[in-house]
Amino acid sequence: MAIEPTAFMATMERRIGLTPEDKTILKSHADWGLANASTMADHFYAYLGRDEEMNAILNKTEGRIHRLHETFIQWFHQMFTGMDDWGKGYADCRWHIGLVHVKIGIAPQHVVPAMAIVVHEVGKQLKLDGKPEELQYALGRICMIDLAFIEQAYVEVSSSAVLRETGWSEALFKRLIATGASSM
Repeated sequence: MAIEPTAFMATMERRIGLTPEDKTILKSHADWGLANASTMADHFYAYLGRDEEMNAILNKTEGRIHRLHETFIQWFHQMFTGMDDWGKGYADCRWHIGLVHVKIGIAPQHVVPAMAIVVHEVGKQLKLDGKPEELQYALGRICMIDLAFIEQAYVEVSSSAVLRETGWSEALFKRLIATGASSM
């Protein structure tokens, strides 16, 4: 059930409506993104740190929160630059970020509201700085694509683990999931 990151990126761009104009406006504000990345990281980790479970994950090892903060700054800036015009490099990076979230236990139940905090705080900062609404819309779309990568990583890792451990076919697994969802 493994995805191919570049194909997933293209699908998400179509579904979410990330346009060439969105990419242009994001690139034209890359310096703003970098200048505000640390502040957005502060909001993100302050929110997550208020949750007991997340705080334990974030501070599990010495220096982890600092490393995560630095990674967040890179991630945030890359949404503006697109690294390689939101191509293979960007998609592979976002897939890797999703896998890291799975590995260290930052579940979608934590990431989704934290991403909402970022989107909200970015919107406030954009208004304060007099930036165009189109930038906020473009940034919202790329944030949702990045969020989709994280959520998909959970699905892919979980599904792959079950299929590997049980020997079930993908069709059987999907049928069991649908049946299970119907019974809830």
